[in-house]
Amino acid sequence: MTDATFRDLYSRYRDPLFRFGYRLTGSPETAEDMVHDVFVGLYRGSFDAARASASTYLFAGVRNQARKRLRDYAVDDEPAEDLSDARSGPLDTLLAAETAEQVRCAVAALPFAQREALILFEYEELSLDEIARVVEAELGTVKARLYRAREGLRRNLGRRVREVAK
Repeated sequence: MTDATFRDLYSRYRDPLFRFGYRLTGSPETAEDMVHDVFVGLYRGSFDAARASASTYLFAGVRNQARKRLRDYAVDDEPAEDLSDARSGPLDTLLAAETAEQVRCAVAALPFAQREALILFEYEELSLDEIARVVEAELGTVKARLYRAREGLRRNLGRRVREVAK
């Protein structure tokens, strides 16, 4: 792989991989480390274009890093950084931040397999086929995980709304 190709892949995938890692672990430091490790592996030549596309390799690498780190280490559960657009006033900003935090908590509460499917589909906009390749699962399994993740979110967020309304 040429240096120019590596730089192109880095500039194209660094931010989406960071967001994916951050949403899986809840830690910006851990996400940064995982992205770094995946790109080091890519640079050292562990990528085989005959086996997968570069995006599949990179997302699968971050996924595998996250699974390992979540299994081996306790990852910090820091509040989500507000990544939303600027709002018109302080009340709108506060409400948006509270909503984002509720969604982040509900996503974080999902089982890992459901969480990764949801994040890759909804946030990173990968196709179901791409997700199946990244997580090394059948297409039907990915669809089931995504369905269960959405149902889990619906239940969890509904419960949180009812608690706030009391």
